[in-house]
Amino acid sequence: MKLCVFQGTFNPIHNAHLRVANSLSGDFDKILFIPAFEPPHKIIDSSMSIHRLNMVKLAIQNYEKFEVSDIEYKRGGKSYTYLTICEFYELYNVENKINFIIGTDAFKNIEKWYRADELKKLVKFLVFQREDKFNISEYDILRQKGYDFEFQSLPFEDISSTELRYKIKNGEDLENFLPTKVGDYIRKNELYKT
Repeated sequence: MKLCVFQGTFNPIHNAHLRVANSLSGDFDKILFIPAFEPPHKIIDSSMSIHRLNMVKLAIQNYEKFEVSDIEYKRGGKSYTYLTICEFYELYNVENKINFIIGTDAFKNIEKWYRADELKKLVKFLVFQREDKFNISEYDILRQKGYDFEFQSLPFEDISSTELRYKIKNGEDLENFLPTKVGDYIRKNELYKT
């Protein structure tokens, strides 16, 4: 199986996440969305984890190759990518390496991730531009250190979950940024109001 994973906080999942994954869907048998229970490098309300998981389920319903994994939700605690990837190699008959979607903002700090030296042997990183001023040569050092990655051509979109949460709190219309069912879920459950 050609497997690609998209791990993230998804707080909330938005249309740019879906566009990124959809741009790769032709290359893979399955794209697995993995909402982190507790991201190691972020302070987050863990009571939101079930809502983030539910929103991802709603967002991907109409995409044939997209699936959601609750592996990190069930494990609880800090969501370490290395542990999740090791489990996926046991669960799936993976062809070559697992591909891993990541933004340039996170990839810059990849060496700080838990067991990064072992993780880099297990995945190929598919890197998307997450900043306006982007210098590809900044990443040459990571290739020299054995990281397997390629940059994707999807244009930069200035959408962040942080910004969307702020807009939701202020009652702004987010129809263009969120899948309809995600927007409905947020309103129904009164999320991001505080």
